[in-house]
Amino acid sequence: MKKTRILLVIVVLTLIAAACSSDDAADTATTTTAATTTTAATTTTAAATTTTAATTTTAGATTTTIAIPDLGGRTLTVAVENLYLPFNYIPLGGTEGEGWDYDTFRAICDLINCVPEFIPAAWPAMIDQVANGEFDTAGDGISITEERAEVVLFSEAYMVVEQKFITQLDDDRWGDATEVITGDALVGTQVGTTNYELAVELVGEDRIQAFDLFPLAVQALINGDVDVVIIDDSAGQGYVGVNADELRTVDGALQSDPLGFIYELGSDLKDPIDIAVKLLKADGTWDTLHTKYFTDAFAKEYCSGDESLDIEGGC
Repeated sequence: MKKTRILLVIVVLTLIAAACSSDDAADTATTTTAATTTTAATTTTAAATTTTAATTTTAGATTTTIAIPDLGGRTLTVAVENLYLPFNYIPLGGTEGEGWDYDTFRAICDLINCVPEFIPAAWPAMIDQVANGEFDTAGDGISITEERAEVVLFSEAYMVVEQKFITQLDDDRWGDATEVITGDALVGTQVGTTNYELAVELVGEDRIQAFDLFPLAVQALINGDVDVVIIDDSAGQGYVGVNADELRTVDGALQSDPLGFIYELGSDLKDPIDIAVKLLKADGTWDTLHTKYFTDAFAKEYCSGDESLDIEGGC
């Protein structure tokens, strides 16, 4: 959908921080791979900071120097729904947001000298709000689509996810995704998502029950009000993990979606954040966050988005 888990992995042998000799030069990070003898250099401008990237080859090794942009302590406003596990959510009994978006943007800002400010926003209105400059960017695992690219600027894809069905653990009517599609299953999903759009293509609007929030669709599935929910596997794994005694994933991927951060058209943030993501993938931080949020290691009780289901004193 908007959201979603196969990480792009950049293979590197070494990451080394080096300081430039010039007073106004940016900090640099260095990666090393095997190669022969060549030298190249390019200059790019991002976020009002001129940086250089150079490749130098010596006998048997290539050293690539990637300059790290400096945003000068700038505040980065990040729209989050706080209702899309495990990207962003309020833990049960808590009041502060957590999740992959929080940890990732903090790691990005640690590299490029910015301060993330996370602001709750509704889906899908946050896309238009970023387009209008109300927020600098947004989390929420947003799928890159041609339609959305007409109103917002996308980052490089940072992840690819697969859309899948989830169902009740003991519901044996659906052996695989084909049986869901050709059967009579009532499909739950969230409005304004690529999950909803795909569900319409697969089963038609008459077999869809749409919800404003994903947790409500999942709760409807647990309650037996819908037969399956269509969801990105990244988020689906989070919801299934939390409800492992009630839910399971149906075999068979439906569609692959690349995910990206979004910005206002013409924003100067795309290049510096793309560079930061590459460096986080190179130094192992990206893999660490993937393990924390997108594997069996993650199981977090969360607030549902429905006040009637939340506990007193939290959410």
